[in-house]
Amino acid sequence: MQALLSWLREFEDLLQNRKMADNQIEILIANEEHVPYVPIVLKTIKEAAKVRGTGIAERSPEYVEQKMREGKAIIALAGDEFAGFTYIESWGNKQFVATSGLIVVDKFRGQGLAKRIKIRAFQLACQLWPEAKLFSLTSGSAVMKMNTELGYVPVTFADLTDDEAFWRGCRGCVNYDILERTSRKYCICTAMLYDPKTEKKRI
Repeated sequence: MQALLSWLREFEDLLQNRKMADNQIEILIANEEHVPYVPIVLKTIKEAAKVRGTGIAERSPEYVEQKMREGKAIIALAGDEFAGFTYIESWGNKQFVATSGLIVVDKFRGQGLAKRIKIRAFQLACQLWPEAKLFSLTSGSAVMKMNTELGYVPVTFADLTDDEAFWRGCRGCVNYDILERTSRKYCICTAMLYDPKTEKKRI
């Protein structure tokens, strides 16, 4: 685990020094100062879902604001301009942690920014909940690739948290009926899991 986190820190340092789209983009742990960005965050998430033609679990402005205030969100800024975002949340008495809502504004895509945000969220999750299993539900191939590089493996939905509060969040997705019809066995998204105990054995 330590070896992996060390590699991630080195990779992040290298990327942090790169100029992207003629702007120096900072990857920050969001806080109360970033609350004014909530509307553009939600707008970007909604637009990204439309472009992909897939569903997404909707979150309220209050929910995203809370994540920022709690220091459980990552925001990317090019100066004062919003560039990207993701957040983390714990489930099942903190036994599971999900990274969700990863998005990058169109003009900043194709430059590795999503990977930088994903890595920072992964680091933060491991720091806050070192024993928890990290999981991701995604229909995007790029996110699946990033997850695989971080040590996530595909799993069944049964391997994820059984916390009803998490699954209620899927109700805002246009594909929720599939999840419901299959008794939560599968849906459009692929389930992926990172288990720190397995990683320790592997290292």
